Amino acid sequence: MAKYSSKINKIRTFALSLIFIGFIVMYGGVFFRNSPIVMTIFMVLGLLFIVASTVVYFWIGMLSTKTVQVKCPNCGKPTKILGRVDMCMHCSEPLTLDKNLEGIEFDEKYNRNRM
Repeated sequence: MAKYSSKINKIRTFALSLIFIGFIVMYGGVFFRNSPIVMTIFMVLGLLFIVASTVVYFWIGMLSTKTVQVKCPNCGKPTKILGRVDMCMHCSEPLTLDKNLEGIEFDEKYNRNRM
């Protein structure tokens, strides 16, 4: 059985990983101190990763304001649903607003146009 998580949390994790990748790339530039051009390339590339992370965080923030907020039946905490099916951000309970999918085993393929 695959491990699922909330779509919003997946995108936030991706954005956080972009920040760490950016720092690692920048740190890699320190090893080329003798070559200022190569070091500058590494620093700029790392900066681009961090800027990309900022763009992703902004995008998911804007997307998060448009999502449907529901109360999880399992933990009782408010959570947001993206698409037809999603997981609770707190307890990973499968959630859906589609009456046709209630009681069916959770699968992310239900969010695609073709099933």
